[in-house]
Amino acid sequence: SQPASQPASQPPAAMSEDRAAPPRVEGVETKTRSTSCGSLTSASASRERLEALSERLPARVGTSEQEEAEREKKMVDAVQTLLECIGEDPNREGLRRTPLRMAKALMFFTQGYAKSLDDVVNEAIFDEKHNEMVIVKDIELFSMCEHHLVPFYGKVHIGYIPREKVLGLSKLGRIAEMFSRRLQVQERLTTQIAEAIMEILNPRGVGVVIEATHMCMVMRGVQKPQAKTTTSSVRGVFQSDPRTRQEFFSHVYRT
Repeated sequence: SQPASQPASQPPAAMSEDRAAPPRVEGVETKTRSTSCGSLTSASASRERLEALSERLPARVGTSEQEEAEREKKMVDAVQTLLECIGEDPNREGLRRTPLRMAKALMFFTQGYAKSLDDVVNEAIFDEKHNEMVIVKDIELFSMCEHHLVPFYGKVHIGYIPREKVLGLSKLGRIAEMFSRRLQVQERLTTQIAEAIMEILNPRGVGVVIEATHMCMVMRGVQKPQAKTTTSSVRGVFQSDPRTRQEFFSHVYRT
């Protein structure tokens, strides 16, 4: 990922006219039906590739009720041990159900491990003769730092230039949610979102910016409550054309 810098104050320049289409992806299967807003396309965009980008954990996919119960029991026992190790009494009233609550909370915080891009997109790709920039800003984001298991939170801004196929706007937020509901580092999260959108839509380019506060820098360590971390990832024309990149950042940072 590349650090996002504040764009210059001049008006954004016109975007690049470099619109050469890349080769089609092998194995892409397209089914179309007519709708009032164009065509709803199920572009299998190489389902194997989407599954690989989803990075699901096998232990979180297709488990039985018995396996889930056994996992929960193991987590409850582990949390009880942690409470004992910090000197607390897990049997006192306020903590009696804390191990179970924490086990359920951790499973919720990491539910993205069980989701796939194919399920998240759910065929919401539409044929639309639009080839200008699309940006969704200020998508709220919550994740867990994999180094300390404490939260980081903030906003993600996503932009892309379609190649006559657009993605349902809510799906951009759902893709960000899928990857953020895992143990993460912000740099990897930014890249995963950008690569997923490139694979799903085959757009002319993608830009992703995340601005987040990390509780591992606020509650412990350096203890700087005002510090924010900004990461960016650009693909396609957003990477190759400085004018397009500047236009994207000017929209992101516009007040």
